[in-house]
Parts: sequence; structure tokens; C-alpha cells
Amino acid sequence: MATLYTCPMHPNIVREAHGMCPECGMTLVPVKREEHKEHDIIDKHAGHHTEDFLKKFWVVLALTIPILVYSEIFAQAFTWQPPYYNYIGLPYVILALGSIIFFYGGSVFLLGAYRELRAGLPGMMTLIALAITAAYSFSVFSVLTGREHTLFWELSTLIAIMLLGHWIEMKAVRGAQGALKELAKLLPDTAEVMRDGTTQTISIAELRVGERILVRPGAKVPADGVVVEGRSELNESIITGESKLVLKVVGTEVIAGSINGDGSLTIEVQKIGEGTFLAGVMRLVAEAEASKSRLQILSDRAALYLTVVAVVAGTATFVAWIFLDAGIVFATERLVAVLVITCPHALGLAVPLVASISTTMAARNGFLVRKRIALESARTIDIVLFDKTGTLTKGAFGVHAIIPASSFTESEVLQKGAGLDQGSEHPLAKAIVTEAHKRGITLPAMKSFERVAGKGARGDVGSSREFGNSETVLVGNEAFMNEVTIILAPEIILKTHALESEGKTVIFVASKGQLVGAIALADTIREESREAIEALRELGIRTAMITGDSPDVAKWVAHELRIDEYFARVLPHEKSEKVKMLQAKGHKVAMVGDGVNDAPALTQADLGIAIGAGTNVAIESAGIILVKNDPRDIPKIIRLSQLTYTKMIQNLFWATGYNIIALPLAAGALASKGVILQPSVAAVFMSASTVIVALNALLLRRRSLSII
Repeated sequence: MATLYTCPMHPNIVREAHGMCPECGMTLVPVKREEHKEHDIIDKHAGHHTEDFLKKFWVVLALTIPILVYSEIFAQAFTWQPPYYNYIGLPYVILALGSIIFFYGGSVFLLGAYRELRAGLPGMMTLIALAITAAYSFSVFSVLTGREHTLFWELSTLIAIMLLGHWIEMKAVRGAQGALKELAKLLPDTAEVMRDGTTQTISIAELRVGERILVRPGAKVPADGVVVEGRSELNESIITGESKLVLKVVGTEVIAGSINGDGSLTIEVQKIGEGTFLAGVMRLVAEAEASKSRLQILSDRAALYLTVVAVVAGTATFVAWIFLDAGIVFATERLVAVLVITCPHALGLAVPLVASISTTMAARNGFLVRKRIALESARTIDIVLFDKTGTLTKGAFGVHAIIPASSFTESEVLQKGAGLDQGSEHPLAKAIVTEAHKRGITLPAMKSFERVAGKGARGDVGSSREFGNSETVLVGNEAFMNEVTIILAPEIILKTHALESEGKTVIFVASKGQLVGAIALADTIREESREAIEALRELGIRTAMITGDSPDVAKWVAHELRIDEYFARVLPHEKSEKVKMLQAKGHKVAMVGDGVNDAPALTQADLGIAIGAGTNVAIESAGIILVKNDPRDIPKIIRLSQLTYTKMIQNLFWATGYNIIALPLAAGALASKGVILQPSVAAVFMSASTVIVALNALLLRRRSLSII
């Protein structure tokens, strides 16, 4: 039977993967699946349990007041004795009140310790349980044997402060977490579906693929689908990380969680539930939240060691003060203070909280962290290796230049070429037609289209829509022009050869037996790529490019983008070898790719970054995914990695530094100078350190990821 994980403090929290409790931030401990009933619901009463700490605090506080009023310290401090102070049964009344506080207020810590010990992972709850059990046991023993001194006021104030402190901690932790919770809020609870000619409001769980749903102005899209009626602008910030509205018309796809603008849309559902884009994002985020970075593994180990240190130090402190004849009361107080002050909660939270926030920040900025260790590695990267097609370029041809013959204009070259090419499905032909539409050129009618395999095409193109006058137009490469005896002027040849040496594809256009001009096409460089390369240069990171294209094409793209190094004519299985070659030179390599043939290289690299529009294989091979297919997010990844690492180190300093100072004080190192750390004060310091760590982690949200 598979293992589930639960929180020692919140047993209602159940996860299928190791991670951190979303309520209190404690490390989840393993528990057998059979120990949970089938009807258990994850997070069913999460908020209720958190508020229980505050309710318990008020009850414990009310019971603590009489214990404190009738304590020796109160009488000494105020030189006043309350009524019935010398009543013979008073110790038993205090015992009763203390017992209620111990079993009612302290039960959460006692049960938490039981769960930690059962899982073989003693930690914060174990130390607190040992501390309050020691104080309570000693006090009960004192009352039953007629001793004068007890620790009931220390016990009650300690439990009260820890309950309040943990409630404050949980509020801070819950504010610092929430990537999955924020994503879950993006989906509406209901959808308006068209059934039997009427519109019905149903739960999104009842939606079926193929149904049509109505999305009203301002509403959220409940499922992935395609627009079949209407026109509106949608906020797709869950995909792009930007709030810029995107126009949606009939035939365009929409993503669940997008927010509709002013228009109404009718959408045909294509994906529901686990198949939606948002569900995929949530799976990736959950995977990231369950994964651990090197620093987190280190802090987890340190927290375990700190627990051992606490028990050993507490025992040694108790024995030492007994040996020094300080009395069992003082020795027990020191034991309790040491156990409380060394609780590893702050240390255990130091790294996971920052990691949780950075995961959320990544999602908001358009990239997803699949493995936290990948984000941690990003700060050490010194060279980024880009796959060219679909990453630095659009992966689709575009018109680069038009070279008209002496008696023609660019518009005439494009009109005649596109007029014929509108009958072709070839990518180059489509690019020429698209450019003509962009320029607002009206295309003449075309008939008798004939494709000449490997060379070009010919056909009759009319000079008007009525096709009253037509001419035979030829479109193709230089070999085709030579074959049909079209004379190419030397100046045209000179220009086209220069363009071909840069990796451009040149198409000639001829009509009525003479050359009209030439059109140079190329895989269009994305403007975002220029900004990405410049931002990486600002960070001091080298760039390289890998492509299966010719050296001419690679050289031109590298020159245009100012890339430091490039590899051309690289076969798919050779890409990972290029990564190994860079690593052998001592580089920390980040590989950016989008295809199946990039998967081995993505896995081999120190950091694999997959383009979100790429294949599932590439995505599964990467540690980080660029959801919006924008290379400008790569510098942001490195920036976030640097900020995350800095915050983690800061938190580790706060968590460990406080223990180094507080532990000797709790043990009574300065008792000879009158400096004594009471258990209740130790509890305040312990909670304060956790809150400081949480607040420091929250400051990460205010940092910008922009480079230039």
C-alpha cells in the first residue's frame, strides 16, 4: 500500500507526496494509507483547525489567570495575597486547572509528538511535548508529595504563549504560501451550459466535452475550448503572466481560468478536469512544491540534528544544575526552557517558505518550476545554449526582403508572386501571401495552378477580379528560372547570392517571359530574442546557439542576435554531445529547447528549460517550463534563482543565529549575573523567530525580476 503524508499538527492535511503543511509549514510525516478512511477529504477543515489554536488560547488564558494570581511569583511581585491563598485545598485546585490546560491546550502538541515519533522523525512537536510533560509531571509529583514548589504557572503560561504563537505563525505561513490555492481560485464553481435549447447553470464537474457554454462579460472561462460564436477580449494572465487583453473570435482557442472582457462568447468545450491547461499547471506546481532543493535538504537535516541537540542539551542542563545543587525546580525550569527554545520550527521553515513563494512568483511571471533543484541551479549558470528554431526564431518563414527588377516595384513583385502562391500550401508560398495581406495588397484571381516539384510553380494570374486579362506567372528558384530561360540581371544575382550566403531562401517571380523580381525569405527572428540575449549579457552570462541548419543560416542568426558561439548542422542525437562539450570546458549549461530531439540535451544540461508550446517529451525532460514561449523569461529565471538563494541564506542565518544566542541563555549560562530565560519567554522567542523567518520570506514578493 502506498504511503501518504500528513502534518503532525494538522492530521486532516493528507498528501500523496512529501512536502510542507499548507497550514503551519511543518514537514509532513509518512503515515500508512490504510490509516485514513476513504471519506477523508484533504484540507476539509484546514481553516477551522488553524482558528482552533486561537480558541484554545482564550480558554487556556482564562484558566491561567487564577493559576498566576495564586502563584508564589505573583505574591512576591505585588506583595499581596488573594483570598483563600492559604486554603489547604488550593494546590489541588491549581492541579485541576493545570491538568485541564495540559490535556486540553497541550493535546495538539502531545498528539503531534506521537505522530512524529511514530514516523521516526522527532521534531518541533516532540520537543514541546517533552517540555510541557516534564513541567506537568514535576508539578503533579510536587502536589502529591506535599512539596511547596510547582511549575504550574510556568506550564500554563508556556502553553498559552505557544498556542498564540503558533496561531500567529500559521497566519504568517499561510500568507507566505499558496501557489496551488491561488491557481485553484482561477476556476469558477459553475458554468452556463446550453442543453435542450435552454441555458442551465451547472457545476463545472458536470461539464462534458463537446457541450457549448456561455461565458458572459466579466466571467471566467470554466473549461478549455474553442469559440464558436461571439467576439471578446480575454485576460490570459494565467498563461502569459501579463494582463494584456487578447482578442478572441470564432475559431480561436480559450483557456480555463481566463477572464472575459466586455463581449459574450459561446465556447465548445474541448478539455475538462484533469485534461485542461490549468490542471496541467497545477500538477507541475504540486510537483515543484513536493520537490526539494539542496538547501532544503540541508535545512531538514539540520532541523533533525537540532532536535537531537535539544534533547541532549536539555538533559545535560538538568543534570548539571542538579549536580550544582541549584534545586530540582530550577533544573526543571532550565530543561523546559532549553527544549522550547531549540524547537527547529524556524529552521525547518527557513527554506521551504522561500521556495513556495518563488514557485508562485515563477507562475505569475510566465514560467513553471517543475523541480526546485532546477531553480536553485539557475543562479550558477554561466552559459545558455538555445535551440534556434522555435526558440530564438518563430519557426515559420517570413519575407525578409523584396528585390524588384529595374522596371517593377516591390508591390508588383509581391502582388504577382502572392497572386500565384495563393493556390499553394507550401510554407514559403504561405509566407509570401501573408506578407501581401499585411501590406494591404489586393490579390488578382488565379487559375490553372501547376506545381513544379522541387523548383516552383506556374499559373495564370488575372489582372482584375473579372479575369478579363491574364498573364502566366512563374514563381521558383534560380534553377527553375534558368530552365524556362528567364534572364536574371547580374545586379539581381549579386544581391540574391549575398542574401543566400546569410541563410535566406530566395524565390524569383517572372511574368510574360521576363523577371519581375525576387523575394528573400527567412525563419523570422523573434524580437524578444534580442532582449533576452541582451539581458543575459547584462548578467554576465554567455550565450550559444545550436541548430541543424547550414553554417550560413547559423552565422547570420548569431550575428543578428550577438550570440557568442554557435553550432551548425547538428543532428538531433548530437545535441546532448554539444552540451557535454561545453560542460567539459567547465561551463554550467542551461539548455533551452522545444522538440523531441531536444529532450536528451535538456536532461544532460545543468538546467533544462522547455518552451511551453513544445512537445510533452521536452517538457517532461526539463526542470523549468516557459509557458508563454518567451525567451525573455530566461534572464528572469536566473534573477529569481539569485533572489531565492539570497533569501534562503538570510532565513537560515535568522533561524540558526537565534538558537546560537538563545540556547546558552535558556540553559542558564548567565544565571550568576541574574539573567534567566523563563520557559514562557523562551516560547515567545521561539515563536518570534518563526514569524521573522516567514515575514522575511514574504519580502521576496516585492522584488522585481526585470533585468533591463
